[in-house]
Amino acid sequence: MVERTLAIIKPDAVKKCVIGDVIQRYEAAGLDPIAMKMMHLSKSIAEGFYAVHRERPFFHDLTTFMSSGPSVVLILEGENAIQVNRDLMGATDPQKAEAGTIRAVHGASIEANAVHGSDSSETAKFEIGYFFPGMDFHAGR
Repeated sequence: MVERTLAIIKPDAVKKCVIGDVIQRYEAAGLDPIAMKMMHLSKSIAEGFYAVHRERPFFHDLTTFMSSGPSVVLILEGENAIQVNRDLMGATDPQKAEAGTIRAVHGASIEANAVHGSDSSETAKFEIGYFFPGMDFHAGR
């Protein structure tokens, strides 16, 4: 089933200049970037995006990190895009991520783990709408 998912190349990966490598990995796995923008998230935008975690102890550190520098926000489209992207990313903790995954290769810590990806179709719908409100996207390639 063709799906869409949101992906974010986080500030740590942007700072390391690995945007091209991450996007190449998406494309090699059959995920087409159908929308993309680089943006520096404000603290309030990061807090709104991660609102589901507001009561968690890591919320402040996460939103501070996500607003620490520019990120690349993408919509990826492809067969089973959500699961394909989850597999590409690897475990949240780069030390536990399978060798060769984006987080194993480019992540430094649970917080600075290079990328974000939607974890379900419901989350993807919210996240895409959060960063690309009211936009009509047509199929990729």
